[in-house]
Amino acid sequence: MRPLKLTAIPAMADLLPCVEIEPATPATASVIWLHGLGADGHDFEPVVPALNLPAELAIRFVLPHAPLLPVTLNGGVEMPAWYDIMRLGEERQFNRAQLILSAQQVQALIEREIARGVPSHKIMLVGFSQGGAVCYHAGLSYSGPLAGIVGLSTYFPTFDTVVANQAQAGIPVLICHGTLDSVVPITMGRNSRRNLEHMGLSPVFRTYAMAHTVSPDELIDIAGFIKQCLGSTATPT
Repeated sequence: MRPLKLTAIPAMADLLPCVEIEPATPATASVIWLHGLGADGHDFEPVVPALNLPAELAIRFVLPHAPLLPVTLNGGVEMPAWYDIMRLGEERQFNRAQLILSAQQVQALIEREIARGVPSHKIMLVGFSQGGAVCYHAGLSYSGPLAGIVGLSTYFPTFDTVVANQAQAGIPVLICHGTLDSVVPITMGRNSRRNLEHMGLSPVFRTYAMAHTVSPDELIDIAGFIKQCLGSTATPT
C-alpha cells in the first residue's frame, strides 16, 4: 500500500475545518470520520494507515474538527464539542439543537465530496462517541443514498426525533462498543441497535473487552466493513 498524502484543509465558508488524507490515486470514495468530545480531527489520523485498506479503493478520509463550545460537564469551559452535554447517564441531557446543527455541517461535507466527484453511495460516515451520535442523525436524514454508517462507542440520542430519509432504507450500519465502557455504557449501544432495528435497519453489533477507546480487533472489523461497503462498483437503483 502506497503512503497516503496528508493535507490540512482550512475552514471555507460554512464548512467545518478538516484534516484530509488523500489516497495515492484520485479519490473515488470518501469516509467522513468524526472524533469524540474534547478531541479534534487529528485524533483518528493514525488509525487510517492501521486499517491497511487496499489502495484500489482510493478512499479520501475527511477528519473534521468540532467547534469550540462551552461544555456544561466541563464547568462551562470551552472545548472541541459537537454539542453540549449537561448530564451523563443513560438518560443524558444534551443540546439537541447543537447536535442537529453539527449533523447539518456533516451533510455539507457530504455535499462537498459529491461536488469533488465522489457519488453519495460511495461516502461513509464514521463517528466515535459524540461524533457517532452526530453521524447517526446526519446519515439517516441525508437525502441521497450513503454507503454506510459506523458508530463507535456511541449512542443515538435523537432516535425519537430524526426523520429518516427513504434514501437510507437498508443502509448498512456497524455498531462497535466496549463491554467495559463507563463513559457510554454498553446498554446505550444496545439501545442504539434496538432503535435502528425499529427503523427497519439491520445493524451489525460487535463488542470488545475494552473501555471508552478503540481496540486492534475493532479496527479489523471496521476495515472489513469499509471494504464491504466501498468495494462494490454497483450504483444503487
